[in-house]
Amino acid sequence: MRNIKQPGPAVAERIQWVEASGRAFSFTLEAGVPLLEAAGRGFAAEGFAGGVLNFRRGALGPFAYVMPALSKTGENAAFYSDTYRPGGLTRLRLGSMTLGMRDGAPFFHCHGLWTEANGKAGGGHMMPDETVVAEPFEVDAFGIDGAMFTAEPDPETNFKLFGPVAAARTGARTTSRAFALRLRPNQDFAGALEAFCYAHGIARAKIHGGVGSTIGARFTDGGVTEPFATELAITAGTIAPDAAGAREARLDVALIDYTGGIAEGRLVRGDNPVLMTMELVLEALD
Repeated sequence: MRNIKQPGPAVAERIQWVEASGRAFSFTLEAGVPLLEAAGRGFAAEGFAGGVLNFRRGALGPFAYVMPALSKTGENAAFYSDTYRPGGLTRLRLGSMTLGMRDGAPFFHCHGLWTEANGKAGGGHMMPDETVVAEPFEVDAFGIDGAMFTAEPDPETNFKLFGPVAAARTGARTTSRAFALRLRPNQDFAGALEAFCYAHGIARAKIHGGVGSTIGARFTDGGVTEPFATELAITAGTIAPDAAGAREARLDVALIDYTGGIAEGRLVRGDNPVLMTMELVLEALD
């Protein structure tokens, strides 16, 4: 399996996780409000301090983003591009967001694909402090109670990354057993989730959110992304028994690589290792 050497030592625990409870809901992001604030308002209205969300349309402006890039210093296995600030209205196609805390304040990690005002197809990592909702649009969210994604220094990758930590319960209404997860580098995406579900007695689960990166990508339709640095969003994901009764992860994703290549599809199981991180929430269905 593909492997990228990280600058720091690998820790023994390859999946950072916290068990919590949660609930799925939808809400509409308000126009004229920074995307970070609009997302936070939607979660707070349902009694949650954080969680994850997905969207399949929307409009942003002003808007700022970065793409994956090669590291110029060698201090990281890969890095970010300079910041892009396209003019006019950017139309979102899809994306995923993790809403949590960084340096004691709300923060998000959000990847997506979009079309800029000039017709250019793009994608990458949205900048929370420079991105504003231009028109109202609906998102599908999953709030978590008892856990919070918090940005902390990660010696292995030499980045400050979101990971789940235990948090005081807010008393929000919840309906499901849920697990907030962060997958660490150089382990197969599907295989790690399947093993986690087996270890925790989860036969069926639905993935909510899903923001991270893989070392290139291999798709079930034969598509291949060779450039190793990607920004990825999960568009749909489940874990369910296969014909033999073993757990099988079905992961539909969209990504952009550091050359600007865009790809979408279902990932091959066993051949898609994590590059830097993968954040998501698993809702246990039985």
